[in-house]
Amino acid sequence: YQVAATLGRLCRLVAEHRRQYPPRQRERWNQEDTILITYGSSIQDQEGRHLETLNRFLVQQLTGTVNSVHLLPIFPYSSDDGFAVIDYREVDAGLGDWQDVEHIGRDFNLMLDLVINHCSRENLWFIDFINNVAPGKDWFIELDPGTDVSQVVRPRTSPLLVPVHTHCCVKHVWATFSEDQIDLNFANPEVLLEFISIFLFYVARGARFIRLDAIAYLWKQLGTRCIHLRQTHEVVKLLRDIIEAAAPHCVLITETNVPNGENISYFGNSDEAHMVYQFSLPPLLLHALYRGDASRLTRWAQDYPRAPRDCTYLNFTASHDGIGLRPLEGILDPEEIDELVGAMREYGGYVTMRSHADGSETPYEINITYFDALKGTWRGEDELQVPRFLCAQTVMLALQGIPAVYIHSLTATPNDYTGVEHSGRTRSINRHRWRLEELERLLQEPGSPQALVFDELRRRLRIRRQQPAFHPESDQQTLDLGSDLFALWRSTKFQRILAVSNMTERVVSVDLPAHPCDGPGALWRDLIGARDYPSGVGHIVLVPYQSLWLEPRREGGGHPQ
Repeated sequence: YQVAATLGRLCRLVAEHRRQYPPRQRERWNQEDTILITYGSSIQDQEGRHLETLNRFLVQQLTGTVNSVHLLPIFPYSSDDGFAVIDYREVDAGLGDWQDVEHIGRDFNLMLDLVINHCSRENLWFIDFINNVAPGKDWFIELDPGTDVSQVVRPRTSPLLVPVHTHCCVKHVWATFSEDQIDLNFANPEVLLEFISIFLFYVARGARFIRLDAIAYLWKQLGTRCIHLRQTHEVVKLLRDIIEAAAPHCVLITETNVPNGENISYFGNSDEAHMVYQFSLPPLLLHALYRGDASRLTRWAQDYPRAPRDCTYLNFTASHDGIGLRPLEGILDPEEIDELVGAMREYGGYVTMRSHADGSETPYEINITYFDALKGTWRGEDELQVPRFLCAQTVMLALQGIPAVYIHSLTATPNDYTGVEHSGRTRSINRHRWRLEELERLLQEPGSPQALVFDELRRRLRIRRQQPAFHPESDQQTLDLGSDLFALWRSTKFQRILAVSNMTERVVSVDLPAHPCDGPGALWRDLIGARDYPSGVGHIVLVPYQSLWLEPRREGGGHPQ
């Protein structure tokens, strides 16, 4: 009876929404798609609400550069900068209201977070649990504190079971991430139905992209690792089915900061996530530029599988979180990871740890801005931070998938130690809140790192979105041109681009491959540098950290087929 009743309620819920959206009329994505990742409070001024300020900045500075905006949690919260949600259907009053969110959605596609694994202990559901009243009294996972949970995979070192004073006694509840982020019990169908309702509410508010935060830990079953369980994958499949039925224009994204093989399991058989984060890319790209050696990056790019049909990767170098280290497992040796961790400490970063069943701890995440992570190499700091950083972003932009750029990468934000001091959390180092006046002054100051990165990265983003070869589903062939270079072909029937980056602080030459249509008039056009090279030149010299997007052409602008 319970299954039939739950299914009936689910079908009615989906039917209410499916009438609002016509069948998908266009392809799901193309080369024009670029996502900006930002908090609603990342840019502030003295007057308007933060979302109003952000919207003005986006419209004035990024129209024609990015077409989508990922608003990190915009809801009332108690900790973790939004990821301990108090109310899933309200906008935090300090940011604005739903009308402000919808204003951003007029000019940009919206991406919102479904913080699905846990909620704040200040959420009314948890207050219900404490008072033993419906609906929340059965929405959380209560265990005896002596329960053996040693097999559970932990992303933190905090206790998994936290004590709570309830109406009758002290109880211990499951809390994967912190004592303020209490995990929900998805074995209760009421919890599942509530989150499906919230999911569809976000779609109705204009979200095109829905990000499933920390989805890998959703289902709990004692005696297992409690990560990537079959039931978790079934929930993702269900949400994908709901999108196909009720909102076919939307895109489902899973956020799983885990080793590569586990991460891409969320594609399923083209029946789970439309997109998964390319979590191995940020630390692996950082390692390549730190060592001046692209060998591991090249091997990884050659080996990782093409996304299944109607799926793609979300490529990024930085986000609101730190640089995850678990995705390096099986790619770099432990000694290489330890070297990178030590270097990032020298560059002002912090390292968070995770616990293992035997009581040991290992590095889980580096907390540092990606800009400051690239202030030097294994030889130490140097004067090449800006070109090295732009090289990292340009490599990311060339890879198969959709690029996502964190606002603090776009603005070359340095480490925010004041933020760490005020919050007491190391992740705040990478969550700076710009004063609009200060940011605009720096962006207009010739030679400032912020102006150099902002102007050049915007320019490259605009070039990228005009190239059919950078369509998320176009072919990719990674080349091995030696340890100094990272190179790949991106190809469609309309265009081919050879993307080459010098990953070192030295001048390097690259031997050009045979031109697809060699002969009189054949040339290579560098789209980034707006420079032509005759096909017979043999090789091109790249200055430190220079990137080329070489398109084979004929004189007069023709494209070889």
